[in-house]
Amino acid sequence: MQETGNKKFCKKCLLSEMDEGTYFHNLYEYIKGLDEDIKAEQKEYERRLSLCKECDNLIDGMCRICGCFVELRAVIATNYCPNMDKKW
Repeated sequence: MQETGNKKFCKKCLLSEMDEGTYFHNLYEYIKGLDEDIKAEQKEYERRLSLCKECDNLIDGMCRICGCFVELRAVIATNYCPNMDKKW
């Protein structure tokens, strides 16, 4: 367990060991902390996510094709949709 200010967090926890709020906070902090030069432009990121939201392979934020969390996959400019149709 590591302390940051008055917050404690475990770097070796499994998702099942985290409460939902902590998990989502960590996910968005990770995205926020990525180097800007590897991120997709905001409009492109939003476009990708809107296409994912329409896809039958999106279940609870995860892609059934590759198992990724789509918000993490879509934020990286060089990533692509794993669907055979390559939606983005």
